[in-house]
Amino acid sequence: MHSSDGPLRTLSTLDVICLILGTVVGAGIFKAPSVVAGHMGSGLEFMLVWVIGGLISVVGALCYAELATSHPNVGGEYHFLSRAFGKHVAFFYAWARSTVIITGSIAILAITLGDYMSTLLPLGPYSSYLWAMISIAATSGLNLLGIRESARTQNALTVLEVLGIMAIVYAGFSQQGIVSMGDLLARQETGSQYGLAMVFVLLTFGGWNEVSYLSSEIKDQKRGMSRALLFGLVGVTLLYLLANLAYLNALGLQGMAQSSAVASDVFTLAFGKGSAMIFSVIVILSCLNSINATMIFGARSNFAMGQDFRTFSWLGRWHGSGNPRNSLIVQMFASLAVVSFAAMTRQGFEAVVEFTAPVFWAFVLLVGVALFILRRKYPLLHRPYKVPLYPWLPLVFIAITAWMLWSSLAYTGLGALVGAAVLACGLLPLAWEGLRHSKSQAAKHAEIGAR
Repeated sequence: MHSSDGPLRTLSTLDVICLILGTVVGAGIFKAPSVVAGHMGSGLEFMLVWVIGGLISVVGALCYAELATSHPNVGGEYHFLSRAFGKHVAFFYAWARSTVIITGSIAILAITLGDYMSTLLPLGPYSSYLWAMISIAATSGLNLLGIRESARTQNALTVLEVLGIMAIVYAGFSQQGIVSMGDLLARQETGSQYGLAMVFVLLTFGGWNEVSYLSSEIKDQKRGMSRALLFGLVGVTLLYLLANLAYLNALGLQGMAQSSAVASDVFTLAFGKGSAMIFSVIVILSCLNSINATMIFGARSNFAMGQDFRTFSWLGRWHGSGNPRNSLIVQMFASLAVVSFAAMTRQGFEAVVEFTAPVFWAFVLLVGVALFILRRKYPLLHRPYKVPLYPWLPLVFIAITAWMLWSSLAYTGLGALVGAAVLACGLLPLAWEGLRHSKSQAAKHAEIGAR
């Protein structure tokens, strides 16, 4: 069988939890803690911002759980925005995902993977970018085989990734005694900058929202999505707290702030310089895990757009392998293009972050607003799950995403302008779609008149 009308409910709650872990727990936990430590006045404040990051993510997940269970669709956020604001806004979101958000996320992960692969097997002056492209092509090939193959690989990679993080936790706690309350309360000379620290914390927690694209593929329609989001994010938060406490125990807050590779430094302290290869493998597996999960989610919004817009109808074909194959192929080439863009800039990784972040937060803000609109538009709709403490928790989520949008704009440069320009290019296919629709309607009216 080579084609199918649409997705089937083939994923268990455990599969979705593994996808959440794989998407969220990426390279950020190996890089961001040192930056956060540099903006905190004490170890206790440092740990507190990570707890707050987990709580904020859970609040967002509760909002998404209501949307995903009340409006299940392979289009996920695209579908929510379409029902709340209309197809034009939804189109721009799908365009943003296919050209900026998902492709940028894949590129960030792939470049990080390339950096570590280059320490093991360099491929010349552009080694990191070449490895990034190889990883994108290989992971896309795996997903083209089918959802079962990619989900099984995801589950295995998630187990290896968690084991790798636990190895870092062991390394951190093997150094001297366990950090005391006095150590946590000891203050540095520098003050605390909570706002900037939270930007990096929430970026490290990012990716959980992608699970909404599997709302029509999870077996347990009533409780599976809310359970997967809750258990997945609680698991992520616990892993992050353990890892950061281990970093703090091994290096202290000042040592963390001065470290450019905090996880690597902890690993080297515990196991010696010869352990660098082992640590590189842990990071590579973590990046592969996140790339694979992001690809699974990303192709599904392209599929939903293809279902609604004739110009992109070729993207709206579901293959018998359980994947939107054409969408996966387009996603692969778009991600390779973003890596090429990064290779032409001086600071490739930072440029891709700037390219992606503002567009991402703008649309997540709209999804938060969509929850209120959909409640009002469909008051009698059966909602298997409702966000608790409505409307206060959704309002908190909207306020946080608005702040993140402002922060991402305040700290970005040329990359953000490029991202905005690519988003604006979506006006061209949208105008073409409108022209085709007008001609089609005119032809229908002419045919009716002739009769």
